[in-house]
This record gives sequence, C-alpha cells and structure tokens, in this order.
Amino acid sequence: MSVPVITFFNNKGGVGKTTLVYHLAWMFAELGLKTLSADLDPQANLTAAFLKEEELELIWPEGPHSDTIAGSLDPLRRGIGDIAIPTIQVITPRLFLLAGDLQLSNFEDELSVVWPKCSDGDERAFRVTSAFWRVMQNAAAKNECDLILVDVGPNLGAINRAALISSDYVVVPLSPDLFSIQGLRNLGPRLREWRAGWKKRVNANPTSELDLPPGEINPIGYLVQQHSVRLDRPVQAYDRWIRLIPNVYSKAVLDEMGTSAPVSSDPNCIALVKHYRSLIPMAQQAKKPMFALRPADGALGSHFQAAQLAYKDFSRIAQTIASRTAIKIPASMF
Repeated sequence: MSVPVITFFNNKGGVGKTTLVYHLAWMFAELGLKTLSADLDPQANLTAAFLKEEELELIWPEGPHSDTIAGSLDPLRRGIGDIAIPTIQVITPRLFLLAGDLQLSNFEDELSVVWPKCSDGDERAFRVTSAFWRVMQNAAAKNECDLILVDVGPNLGAINRAALISSDYVVVPLSPDLFSIQGLRNLGPRLREWRAGWKKRVNANPTSELDLPPGEINPIGYLVQQHSVRLDRPVQAYDRWIRLIPNVYSKAVLDEMGTSAPVSSDPNCIALVKHYRSLIPMAQQAKKPMFALRPADGALGSHFQAAQLAYKDFSRIAQTIASRTAIKIPASMF
C-alpha cells in the first residue's frame, strides 16, 4: 500500500508555500508521524531551509549529485537504467528529507517528450512520468514513513505535472491579492486536465510489474497568508481579495457552483496563517521551525510568546490536514 502524498501547490509564487511545508513537516513529526519532505522544486528552497550551507555543499558537489532527487533520476534520464535508490537526509528520527537540486530542471524536457508517448503504451515513458512517485514511495517505505509532503515550484510545467500526478492530495497556499486569485483560475482547470490525462494514459501501461501513481490529485483546501497592512496595501485591498477567495476556489478548483461564504466560515479554508514577522528570519538562522525557538535562539519576551502561539497554529493546521486525508495522528500525542 502506498504512502499518502500531499503536495502544496500554487502557480503564483511568494505565497509562503515552502515555509508552510517546512513547518508542517516538523509539526507532523512532532505529532508522532514519520514524515518525508520531498523537494521537487528546482529552486530547492525547502532543502536550503532544512540543511546548513556545509551540508548543501556536500550534496551539491561539482559533478554528479547522487544524494538528491536529481541523482535518483539520473540513470533514467541518461537512458542507462531505471531510478536509483534515493539517498535520504535524516533530520530527526521522525523527519526525513528527499533533497532537491537545481539540476532537476534538466528533467523538464524529458518529461514533456514522454507525456504523449504514454498513450501509445511506451514503457519508458511510463517509467519517466512515474519516476517522482516511485522515488518518493521507495524513500518513504525505506524509512517507514506515514506521509509525504511535497514542495513544488510556482509554474504549470512538466515537472509540476509529474509531481501532481504523484499526489493523492493538494493543498493550495494563497495570498489575498489579485495574483493569487488569477493563480486559482489557472490552477483549477489544469489540475483537472492533468488528472483526466493521466487516467486515460494509465490503462495503456504495458507491464503489470511497473507500479504507477493513481493520480487522484484531490484538492483538500486552501490556506491564506495574512499579510500585515502596508502603505502600498491598505486594509481595503486585503478585504476585497480575501472576500473573493471562497467563490473563486469553489468554481475554479472544485468545479462547483460557487459560494458566497466568507473565508472565516468556508469549509474549504484550512486556516488563515498569521504573518509571523521577525520569527521567520530568526527560525531560518537557527535552522529550526518558529515554534521550536527558545530564548537561547534569541526568542525573548514577545518573540517567545509568538513562538508558542505558532506551535498551536501549526498543530491545528496539521490536525485539519490529517482529518481531510485520513492520516491518523497517534492518540498519545493529545
């Protein structure tokens, strides 16, 4: 049985997607679940969040990168074999990282070429298209993980198509602005197109020995990053865009009639995520999540109180996502 894959995706960048994946990975591990974070964004920001610079130098040497997702795909990309056994970075006994790589962008053209060939029953095309899923499942099984959280880049290209086909569930991070609204309108139809395209192709798999992802790509909700009021962004603009999100998400992503519900009572809204201001750079410096910051990390007074509130916020978000994906959090953690 495969390990559930939850991907955080929006084709509009700058919505706090990587920060969410990073913190939720830590939180799911904190709640007792063995969690694999997979960085399928060629920018590899999630990997940089988890690892120190000297660790990044080791996995990104001059020459082959055997310890990253690109390394796992390299034999397949070069036509000399199938996927390689993935190397996993152990962050804690319950938290693991499948490291990203800027070299992953070299896989984009190959994924574009093989997509139509799947319809013709080309075995290699299926191996290439399903490679992300098979690498992640291999890594998760090796470490007995309970779930996989995936970070992807902000685009609608072939890498993200393969990443989404590998996903059971999709969470959409948003900002309350025009760009996120337009992103939703682009994203929803594309998800349905990819799901339908994969369902048509999967039946042409020429070999029963090759396990393929089901490609459910089931949207389970959105999160809205609450920005602080700025001189160039008055509160009226925030309110205007945030009022539109439930209706646009319902129509564009779920292909439903739409809704007049506000975000605060919209069942598709997983959470309104606070803007944690100076906690984020402090956490980046300490290489730990905001909610793990202590006075020794510089989290004094109000910063320490904000870190404690962040723990409650991310715990609540993780529990909501778990409830929507049938992932069971150990009862002993409550």
